[in-house]
Amino acid sequence: MEQEYTLVEHLTELRKRLIIIALVFIVSLAVGFGIAPKILTFLKMQPTARHVEWNVFGYTDGLMIYLKCALLLAILITLPIALYQIWLFVKPGMSSEESKGTVTFIPVSFFLFLAGVSFSYFLLFPLMLNFMSNINESIGAVETYGMKQYFTFMFNLIIPVGIVFELPVVILFLTKLGIVTPVKLRKMRKLSYFVLVVVGVSITPPDFISDFLIIIPLLLLFEISILVSSWSLKRKRANEVKREKTLQE
Repeated sequence: MEQEYTLVEHLTELRKRLIIIALVFIVSLAVGFGIAPKILTFLKMQPTARHVEWNVFGYTDGLMIYLKCALLLAILITLPIALYQIWLFVKPGMSSEESKGTVTFIPVSFFLFLAGVSFSYFLLFPLMLNFMSNINESIGAVETYGMKQYFTFMFNLIIPVGIVFELPVVILFLTKLGIVTPVKLRKMRKLSYFVLVVVGVSITPPDFISDFLIIIPLLLLFEISILVSSWSLKRKRANEVKREKTLQE
């Protein structure tokens, strides 16, 4: 009976956290709808978009870009709140030390996502546009783009890169759960490199510079993840030894 009541409590708590996340997302989406035109206008003023005419080739093109912009903004606003709610949900099952350690995941995770988005938008995206334009010019093609093509291309790049930049936080979290260890990560290094190279090549155009600019950061993120995993495991073992000494005394 006690176990059933505990399960009900967990489900009730989970429902509460999901409702809060959903409400924050709805409010953020409403905010996104309000300021999406200003964001799109700002993006249009950037150097990469000045040569692109704001053409639409379908009645729904403008609406879809408007919705995507509002949705992306809502995700950015909701992400730290969602991470915090998830932390509150799992907090009762953690020790005080684990609780203090995992709460740092929230700002770090949000910062890494923003870093990935910024890196892809300000560095990769212009290079990719330049590469595509050069290819089109070399074959004598006339570039006639619209806002849908521009923003779809941009969103398809910055969102995956932003997610990939979360790798160190994910590895750190899995290390704390005991699912991965630095030893396992080092044994999987060759396979991980291959997967990261495939991911990097798949989200960039087929030119060496773009591939180099995305693959090198991905490999560095993996190596940083190993270091972070080692640090987390050493700290966990040190805390366990300290706890045992305290109990013995």
